Amino acid sequence: MSSEDLISVDYEVFGKVQGVFFRKYTQAEGKKLGLVGWVQNTEEGTVQGQLQGPRSKVKKMQDWLKTTGSPKSHITKAEFKNEKTLEILDHSSFNVVK
Repeated sequence: MSSEDLISVDYEVFGKVQGVFFRKYTQAEGKKLGLVGWVQNTEEGTVQGQLQGPRSKVKKMQDWLKTTGSPKSHITKAEFKNEKTLEILDHSSFNVVK
């Protein structure tokens, strides 16, 4: 077993994050970091989802969600909650949920 904890965290990103390929870029960045989870648009105009993977990679993805996003997005804030340590990952890939 790796010495690094596997963690899960839920997220919601606010700002101009719909209609700017935010989900596609989030999925690509998550896969690049070797994370699993999901991303979807909400009716409130935000993007939400869940990240799972090694703690250091999840933290990198959290920074990306707070500061980078897709090229045409404008992030006003990102919230993270329900962080917990996992024994095994709940997901097998990183999916865009319609």
